Amino acid sequence: MKKISILGSTGSIGTQTLDIVNQYPEQFQVVGLATRSNVELLAKQIKQFRPEIVAIGDENKLGTLKEAIASFDYSPILLAGEEGVIEVARYGDSQSIVTGIVGCAGLLPTIAAIEAGKDIALANKETLIAGGPVVLPLVEKYGVKLLPADSEHSAIFQCLQGVPDGGLRRIILTASGGAFRDWSVEQLKYVTVQDALKHPNWSMGQKITVDSATLMNKGLEVIEAHFLFGMDYKDIDIVIHPQSIIHSLIELQDTSVLAQLGWPDMRLPLLYSLSWPERIYTDWKPLDLVKAGSLTFREPDHDKYPCMQLAYAAGKAGGAMSAVLNAANEQAVALFLAEKIAFLDIPRVIEITCDRFTSHNSSTPSLEDILEADNWARKMVLMATEELGKTSHFVSLK
Repeated sequence: MKKISILGSTGSIGTQTLDIVNQYPEQFQVVGLATRSNVELLAKQIKQFRPEIVAIGDENKLGTLKEAIASFDYSPILLAGEEGVIEVARYGDSQSIVTGIVGCAGLLPTIAAIEAGKDIALANKETLIAGGPVVLPLVEKYGVKLLPADSEHSAIFQCLQGVPDGGLRRIILTASGGAFRDWSVEQLKYVTVQDALKHPNWSMGQKITVDSATLMNKGLEVIEAHFLFGMDYKDIDIVIHPQSIIHSLIELQDTSVLAQLGWPDMRLPLLYSLSWPERIYTDWKPLDLVKAGSLTFREPDHDKYPCMQLAYAAGKAGGAMSAVLNAANEQAVALFLAEKIAFLDIPRVIEITCDRFTSHNSSTPSLEDILEADNWARKMVLMATEELGKTSHFVSLK
């Protein structure tokens, strides 16, 4: 039995991980749970899975959580705030930590888990995008495993099993194309928040769904792939694959191409990240290629999806630039979801922010440098938004 803790237990990644635990109780045991603010669902998870330690990121909700579990026949250690989440990450005899916290908020807890000798089932891509220069040396220092738990990087990791060192030639990341894959560039001027949250294939949280609509998620995955697999950016490509059956591919030195296929179901990469190198039998719906039908591919439209090129440029710039890109994107998406900027303003404010950081970038950033860059970028997005609001091409929704 593997003991695990889950950061972001009430989100999409967390709930699907707990579905796996519920289905395979002889394989996995929950030691710790952490979430930001969803007291009602967290209380239900505590009752069902009986963790030893629990943290809620919103300190104001700790009292409510205590009341919600007061009638239970046992009580876990209850903590609150960022320090509480960090404590869950490094607590006890958990062997693997599922990092399902959205955004750069997952960086410090992940570092704490690594320093405590825990393996990481990495569902929080921002950990490497923002903190790759710091995180990778820590992974090596503490001898832990960093296993991808998102569908694309899990697909690459699965395809690499048995490939000799030096055998990898190219990575091909597949993208659904998001909510607007069949929209014209002209139509994007009229996008609403509700439009952007209608993903055609996957059920995900709001932020990642908007990232899929801008294709920033794929740009971020390019940076993550660079750190995870050591590939140069020129050897990482993106292809639009509307059916989301092929989750990514690798090309080997002899031009052979290997792909991992399956129905769109996040449980599979999550399960593999927790069970590797084993394969656990499941009764999940197997892939039927006849029912899947035609699998199609097309080149992404860079005029329609400028965020991809911004991500490539940030990755190539190195240093803390990808942390700036990530923070700027998080802030811009939050403003869009709050209907304070238009959809097309997301890449505009990100580009302004990255351009203004160039002179501050260090090639060998420390953790403090990365955290400072993250904070700087969020403030710069707000300034850039104000500046764009004074120009004719900015369309404020409120």
